[in-house]
Amino acid sequence: MGLFTVNHPVIEDVLAVLRATSTRPEEFRRLTRKLSVLLSFEASRDLPVEEVEIQTPLENTRGSRLAAEVVLVPVLRAGMGMLDPLLEIFPDASVGYVGLERDEQTAVAHRYYLKLPDLPNRYVFLLDPMLATGGSALAAVEALQEAGARCIRLLCIVAAPEGIQLLEDKCPDLDIYTTAVDRELDERSFIMPGLGDFGDRLFGT
Repeated sequence: MGLFTVNHPVIEDVLAVLRATSTRPEEFRRLTRKLSVLLSFEASRDLPVEEVEIQTPLENTRGSRLAAEVVLVPVLRAGMGMLDPLLEIFPDASVGYVGLERDEQTAVAHRYYLKLPDLPNRYVFLLDPMLATGGSALAAVEALQEAGARCIRLLCIVAAPEGIQLLEDKCPDLDIYTTAVDRELDERSFIMPGLGDFGDRLFGT
């Protein structure tokens, strides 16, 4: 498994505002979009390309075009905040959905919805902004693997060591891209220092 923590002064600045309780939902959504774009650049760094001939206004030259088929799969509902900015980067991407709900008492994720396009031979970007216990991410990855996905990359805004460890043990081929690895989980399985309930803050609920 590869763990990639994307470090950049702009990311640190955005993440600091995202964490603050004073950040309103509209600003929270804007900053989520910004971080998602920055994560996507790192997560797509090694996607295959093909050389093509190009006619510029002045001469013929050669360039590179993306040669990968990308599938974007947000985990409902929080992952929806990451979908639109990635569709800007990958406008030809197919989109699937995994609906998971965490039991607040047990922290166990239950799947209530699954809709996926064809996954074999495609690069799947799983969008789940908070990697806490890892239970939701593991359930999503297993659903994708059952549907034929072989190259899965998890993009999350913040991750906890406990979730990273679970995925490392259960999904050794999974790559994780995050902007921060936080300290730990609290007794309710919330990431500390974290940024609260991502879905509630994203949608103002």
